[in-house]
Formats: sequence, C-alpha cells, structure tokens
Amino acid sequence: MGQLIDADDLEEAGRTRHILSQGSLSLLVDCLKTAVGVPGDVLRASRIAFRLARKAGHIYGLHLVYLLEAMVLASWCRRERIEHLHVHFGTNSATVALLAHHMSRVPFSLTIHGPEEFDRPEKLFLSDKMASADFTVAVSSFGRSQLQRWANLEHWERIHVVPCGLDEAYLDAEPCDPGLPGRLVCIGRLSEQKGHLILLEAAARLHREGVTFKLVLIGDGPLRRNIENRILTLGLTEVVQLLGTLPQDQVRDELMKARALVLPSLAEGLPVVLMESMALRRPVISTYIAGIPELVRPDCGWLVPAGDVDGLTDAMRTAISLDDQRIGLMGQAGHDRVRQRHDIARSVEMLERHMRNAVASSMASIPAQQLSLETEPFARPDVSEKIS
Repeated sequence: MGQLIDADDLEEAGRTRHILSQGSLSLLVDCLKTAVGVPGDVLRASRIAFRLARKAGHIYGLHLVYLLEAMVLASWCRRERIEHLHVHFGTNSATVALLAHHMSRVPFSLTIHGPEEFDRPEKLFLSDKMASADFTVAVSSFGRSQLQRWANLEHWERIHVVPCGLDEAYLDAEPCDPGLPGRLVCIGRLSEQKGHLILLEAAARLHREGVTFKLVLIGDGPLRRNIENRILTLGLTEVVQLLGTLPQDQVRDELMKARALVLPSLAEGLPVVLMESMALRRPVISTYIAGIPELVRPDCGWLVPAGDVDGLTDAMRTAISLDDQRIGLMGQAGHDRVRQRHDIARSVEMLERHMRNAVASSMASIPAQQLSLETEPFARPDVSEKIS
C-alpha cells in the first residue's frame, strides 16, 4: 500500500487495526488463546487451509500465514464478542475471514468489487467463500451476474446488490461553471486495466488533428514509467500532464477544472470516480464494460468499446467541442442520476440490514441452553472500524 496523503484516509487509518502490526508476542498470545480455546475448530480450519493451498497450486507457506492471521482474528472476535464480520474484496482478506469464521463461529459476509475476483475465481476459491458466507454483496448487477456464475444455485438468493455510495460533499455539490474549455482529466491507478496507453493513442490523434486540449492524468502505479515514455514518444509533453497521486481535495479541484472525466478501462467493477465526476456535474467518457453501462447513460456521458482508439478519439473530440450549455445539461443529468442511485446513507442502510438479518439468523440457530449461558449481549458491530 502506498503512503497515505489524504486527511480522510489518515483519519481512517487511525481507526484501523492491522493484524501483522501487533507485535510478535501479542500475535503469539492470540494464536495460543484460539488454539487452546477451540482446538477442534482450529484443526478443522487447518484442514480447510491445507485444501485451499493445494487448490491454489500447493502454496502452503502463504496459507499457513493466512491460518495464523485467522487465529488472531478469531481471538479478537471471541474476546470482543463480535456479532458479524464483513470483508471487502474476495482475495486474501476473505481467505483469512473464511478461516476465522470456522474458528470463531462468527458469521461473515463479503463485498466483491471486481475485477480481480472475476479474473481468477477458481484460484481465489470464490465458490467456497460464497458458500460459507452468510451473504455476498456485489456493487452492480453485472457483478452479481459474475458471482452467480461461480455460486451454487442454492446460494443465489444470498447474493445481493448494494451500490457504492457518495456522501453529502458530492451529492450536495452546488452547480458551477462547466470547466475549462478543452480540459480533460483521467483519474485512476496507472495499471494495465485502466487503459492509459489507449488513452494516449487517442490523445496523439487529436493532437495531430490540431485539436486544442489539455489531458491531466492523476494517479500512480506500475505503468508510470511506460506512460512517461509513451508521452515522450508520441510528442504529447505539451498537452498531457502527469500529476501523480494527489490528496482528495486536490483531486476534486482537478475535476472541477475539467470539461469531462475520461476513464477508458479494460477491466472494472464499477469505478467510484465515475460517480464522483457525475455528482460534480462533469460528464464522463468510459467503456462498455462491467457495471459502467448501469451508471453512464447517453444524457450524461459517452461509452465506447473497450480498446477502441477510434471510438475513444471521437468521444473525446465531441466532449471538447461541446458548448457550455450542452456540457451543463449533461452534467446536471449525471448529478441527478448519482443522487438517485449512489447515496451512501442508503447503501449503509442496505448493508446493515443484511448484517442484522444474518446475526438474527445465526442467533436463532444457537440452542436455547447455550443462549442461557450468555451473561451479556453481543457488541453491536462497529461499521467505522476496520481490521486488516
């Protein structure tokens, strides 16, 4: 994980406990507590970890680490009487949660964002995780469809769509000027899936045509050197600006200065940056993939086939050429659509309702004699605290 620079991220980091940052002695104590407290459950979880390691290509060392992390997490759950464990992403964190679930008996659930889980579902044991989870969340209908591909039919009813949401800072944004003429911004990790190299090809075509524009790239990642070299090779140093990682307030400022956001992704879930741009009344240019067409409609943006340089060039040219009135109308349509579909308060309410239903179902399955031994109620889940 890169260095945190945004104030909100730093605040969130202060509320986050990291298992591997607890110190060797603390980790050992928590592992021993779990091993002594529920030896049978630890043995069962160990067998599951061994089976998953074999399915992943005999990666036993890594799965031993996952098992130890899960023993620590199980100790935390039992000590703090956690009612429900929710995990974002179906990758290594979900493996730890799956094993912790078998040692703590605490129900758990998953939010699958994609696209990594959709690219290698078998290596990530997606079916096993969904089968053990009380419920699984997708962030779009497309995401749900991909989960249905790998879930048993009997588990389909436990797959729900809960959209990602924005807070009032975006949803209540006041109307503003439609940005600087010819200015486009791309916000995203500099990785293969975001399509930056295709974007540069489109920018080069516009530059050769004599179109006046400025393209601002925000983000960092493994392709930075390739992108820098490509900017030089294509002669785009005067029209493409690479700003790297910026704090959220500066990202917002760049969006406000732009005419439109362009995100020519090759693989996605449903990018939150599209929602943010639309909420700020900036039209978007993106691709016909994953959950993006569920959000972006012709009245608020342009969608092109992924990898299509011709289509992307045409969409960028159109966005640059539109007058203020048309850009303003598209921006307002996007704002209205995001307010309707991606309010964080509604999303939190939906997710909490699923959690409460899972907890109620779990409690109903505990024998009455065991319930009578409880001397105090379980702690209410704290949705503000993360464990990683």
